[in-house]
Amino acid sequence: MEIFAAVQLAEIGSTIVYTLLGVLMLGLCWWIINLISPFPVVKEIEHDQNVALAVLIGSVFLSLSIIIAAVIIS
Repeated sequence: MEIFAAVQLAEIGSTIVYTLLGVLMLGLCWWIINLISPFPVVKEIEHDQNVALAVLIGSVFLSLSIIIAAVIIS
């Protein structure tokens, strides 16, 4: 019974660590996108309501999430 609890605790710990790693990597990617873009991305999406840019940024984050998850799983 103790072995089962230890395995679950290890899985929970690794899940938390990998979740934090993935979120940090996505945050880093957001910072890089803001750094290299020639205009303020948040202003374009929120104030100018640029839907195309919002869809583009959303698709970039979805693809980055899939890539990060695949790397973490392997």
